[in-house]
Amino acid sequence: MNRSPEDQPLYDVTLFGATGFVGRLTAEYLVAHAPPGCRVALAGRSRAKLERLRQQLAVRYPDRAAGLALVAADAADPAAMRGLAESTRVLASTVGPYAWYGEELVAACAAAGTDYTDLTGEPEFVDRMFVRYGALAARTGARIVHSCGFDSLPHDLGAYFTVQQLPEGVPLTVDGFVRTKAMFSGGTLASALAAIGRQSQTLAAARERRRHEHPPVGRTVRTPLGVPRLSRETAAWALPLPTIDPQVVGRSAAALERYGPDFRYRHYASVQTLPMALAAPAGLGALVLAAQLPAVRSWLTSRYAPGDGPDEERRARSWFRVRFVGAGGGRQVFTEVSGGDPGYGETAKMLAEASLCLALDELPKTSGQVTPAVAMGDALIDRLGAAGIRFRVSRVRRSG
Repeated sequence: MNRSPEDQPLYDVTLFGATGFVGRLTAEYLVAHAPPGCRVALAGRSRAKLERLRQQLAVRYPDRAAGLALVAADAADPAAMRGLAESTRVLASTVGPYAWYGEELVAACAAAGTDYTDLTGEPEFVDRMFVRYGALAARTGARIVHSCGFDSLPHDLGAYFTVQQLPEGVPLTVDGFVRTKAMFSGGTLASALAAIGRQSQTLAAARERRRHEHPPVGRTVRTPLGVPRLSRETAAWALPLPTIDPQVVGRSAAALERYGPDFRYRHYASVQTLPMALAAPAGLGALVLAAQLPAVRSWLTSRYAPGDGPDEERRARSWFRVRFVGAGGGRQVFTEVSGGDPGYGETAKMLAEASLCLALDELPKTSGQVTPAVAMGDALIDRLGAAGIRFRVSRVRRSG
C-alpha cells in the first residue's frame, strides 16, 4: 500500500460481514488460524451482533477472541467504508449480493490503497468494479481480488497448477470438471437469483469492460462454453457451466505468459448418469425463468433467509472435487483439487487464507483488479494445501 511509515493501519485483516452465515465461519477460522501478532478486526452493521459473535468465539478460543477489535459500519455509508478501508491492510467482504452492497467498499479500498478480497460470483459486479475502480487501484497499489471462495479459487488455482505441469511456450488446453455434494445458504441463493435476474445488466457490464480492457499482445486466450458431452477423461457426462469461473481463469491466462501463446479453457459440471445429465439443464432453465419474475424471486429468497445455512453435521458430509485435464507440447496431465464443504466451510477457509496471504506473504508485485492466481499463485496454493485443500497430479502421459 502507498502509505507512509507513520500512517500504517491499525489492523492486518478486517472481515466485513462477520455476523452473516459465511462471515461467522470465516471469523472463527481467522481467530483459530491467524498467526500470533496478526491483528484481526470484525466489522458489520450491528455492533450488538458483533459483540455476541465475539462472546461466542471467546467460549472456544478464550485467549484469541476476547480482545478482538470490532468495527460497526454500514455498507451504504461511503464515509464509514472509507474509514474501514483506511484502518486495515486487507479488507475481506462477505456482504452480498455484491451488486447491491459491494461498490462503496471497493471504491474505498481502491482510493486508500487497501487490498480487498470477497466471495462474489457475480460477473456484472466484477466487470463494473474493473471499469470504475481498476485504474485507480492500479495507481494507489491496491490489489482488488474478487472471487476468493469456491467461486473461483479451486478453478483458477487448479488451472494455474495444471499449466505448471505442462511445457512452456507452446499452445495449451485445460478442461475443468466440477463435482460437489453440498447445500446452499440463504445468502448464496439471494446472490445467485440477483445475478441471474440481471442478465441484461450483466451483458452491458461485460461490453463496457471490453471497451476498457486490453487483450494480451501476441497471445490468444479463449474460454468457449463448450457443448454437453460424454467425457472420456472422467468417464462422466460433462455439462457446460456458464459461471464466473472460466472468466477468472481466462483473465489469469491473459495476465501470465506461463499459460502459453494460445490458451483455451472449458468449464464443466461432471454428472455421473444420463438421467441426471438430462435433468440438470431443465432445472437450471427453470431457475433462470423464475429469477426473471420479481414475485417468484422474492418467494424463493424468503424460503432461505440470508444468514441461514446448513448445520455443522450437514457441512461435514459435504465435499467437492474439481478434475483438470491439460494438454500441450506432446504432454497430457490429469490434476485434481479437492476438499470438504465447498460453499461454507471451505469457502470460509479460502477467503481467510487469501486475506492472510495478501496481508502477510511475500508476493509478486501487482495492483489493480487482479485474479487470485495472478495476485497470490503459488503462495496461496501452499497455504490452502497446508489447510487441507488438496492439489495433486493424478496422471501424466505423452499425447498426440
